[in-house]
Amino acid sequence: MPDSKILETFPNPAPQRDFLIEHTHHEFTSMCPITGHPDFAAITVRYVADKVCVELKSLKLYFHAYRNEGIFFEAVTNRICDDLGRVLKPRALTIVADWKARGGFTSRITAEWKTPRRRVV
Repeated sequence: MPDSKILETFPNPAPQRDFLIEHTHHEFTSMCPITGHPDFAAITVRYVADKVCVELKSLKLYFHAYRNEGIFFEAVTNRICDDLGRVLKPRALTIVADWKARGGFTSRITAEWKTPRRRVV
């Protein structure tokens, strides 16, 4: 599995303001864990940064690390959401994966990051 340590950040240039950042990677590739065939998607990352933003070259390298991974659409979308959520600790984060047609189906998987709540004892 790709390591979230690939992801690099830089300071949010306007932490006093909520503003939407949206990046779309149109050449995402992973493999079907059953057939071994390639799956292709456009992955859109939408977030409102808190203290840091994701550096794009590192995001590209992170996405490319999935190229030979056998993983279902749902799992990869949620994994990306979890990894970016843990690294960025954003005010809001949504991952939208638009999977290309295979076998007559297109699929769109959307995952949202929720900041983990602290347990009160």
